[in-house]
Amino acid sequence: MVESLGSLSGTNWVYVIVGLSVVLDVFVPILPSGVLVITAATTAAGSGPAADVAASVHDGNHLAEMGSLVLCAATASVLGDLVAYRLAWRGGDRFDRAIGRSRRLSAAQQRLGAALTRGGGGIVVLARFAPAGRSVVSLGAGVAHRTVREFLPWSALAGLAWAAYSVSLGYFGGHWLGTSWVSTALSVVALFIAGSVAAYLMRRPQRETTAH
Repeated sequence: MVESLGSLSGTNWVYVIVGLSVVLDVFVPILPSGVLVITAATTAAGSGPAADVAASVHDGNHLAEMGSLVLCAATASVLGDLVAYRLAWRGGDRFDRAIGRSRRLSAAQQRLGAALTRGGGGIVVLARFAPAGRSVVSLGAGVAHRTVREFLPWSALAGLAWAAYSVSLGYFGGHWLGTSWVSTALSVVALFIAGSVAAYLMRRPQRETTAH
């Protein structure tokens, strides 16, 4: 994957591939959108001369490319969220029945509704890092007919936080270790650790409530 994206580094095709993957990830959570974002950042950060007369210019180009990648991934994340949200809004009964068949999804939907109602939409940000959490939140908000004003700002913050974190992992991994599977693997591990922590924090309120 590193070699494939490396051949496209510096072209707009990188942003097209990353953007499409992030948009579709809300419907097919097994798509490696986070891995693609990290790999693209690693490839960009690890390419080119490490130190020469034009090092400062080269670093400036890297930062500009990282900024573009963050913007691309964050925008695609919000767009995918909104598409899933609108589809669930219009097909609410069908999605509601599907969610109702899963105790975990039902509990997540209830927590989401309560959090958005009291302005605690930080759960949307946490869910963006948790495995399949983005899908549950976006579809759940649509099924519950939460307003765009309640959902969109948190979706934008979640997308930006996730994109910035993923790109930063790839950038620093590529900058320190170069373009290799080792740097990409370490960055992906860090992303999965963040996802595990987010999933734990999302489940914790349910456990506390059950304990009481």
